[in-house]
Amino acid sequence: MRVSEVMTRDVRVANANETIQEAARIMAEIDAGLVPVGDNDRLVGMLTDRDIAIRAVAEGKGPDTKVGDIMTNDVRYCFEDEDTVDVCRNLGDQQIRRIPVLNRDKRLVGIVSLGDLAISDGSGRTGETLAAISRPGGQHTQTGGMH
Repeated sequence: MRVSEVMTRDVRVANANETIQEAARIMAEIDAGLVPVGDNDRLVGMLTDRDIAIRAVAEGKGPDTKVGDIMTNDVRYCFEDEDTVDVCRNLGDQQIRRIPVLNRDKRLVGIVSLGDLAISDGSGRTGETLAAISRPGGQHTQTGGMH
């Protein structure tokens, strides 16, 4: 099965020049803890509720802090025509639960989550991925210095 068959296409995107308060409002509206950061339809970063808590609030930064100042710039992504089995494996390797989906022109076209993949997976691979994601450590810890 292809990622395009299971991904969410209606993705809200924050702008790097918006404030983290505005981005937090988007997260509240869509009931999600992460929002892609884009420049037009180009993906330039990702912002999570944890980024706001650790990289902004914990460091004494206020609600007017720009998204671009605390977002993750090193964004992992997949392509809409990739096989879901491969993406599931990559989520486990990278220890992430959601990943933006790009077309081959590298334009943002959706987002896919472990939950999306679980619904489409009858093989039990999603459980293996969750176990891999949940193992301690990994390069995507908030205190690892990634900005």
